[in-house]
Amino acid sequence: MRQHWGIENGLHWPLDVLLDEDLSRSRKDNAPANLAVLRRLALNVARSHPDAKTSLRGKFKRAGWDEAFLFDMLRHMR
Repeated sequence: MRQHWGIENGLHWPLDVLLDEDLSRSRKDNAPANLAVLRRLALNVARSHPDAKTSLRGKFKRAGWDEAFLFDMLRHMR
């Protein structure tokens, strides 16, 4: 039971809450799978950034506001 909730909290919750995956309206062809890959990529980029004081939501917001921070996040990708 704990493993299930660990997976839920570690991956599904951030995708749903931060990136609104459940509200996605893409339904045709390969769009849902392609967007799921991009969401996971964005989540991994935000998690790999070394700034531990800023939350994931804060990193996404700051990357949207500040192009230099966005490029800094992309530079720290593993």
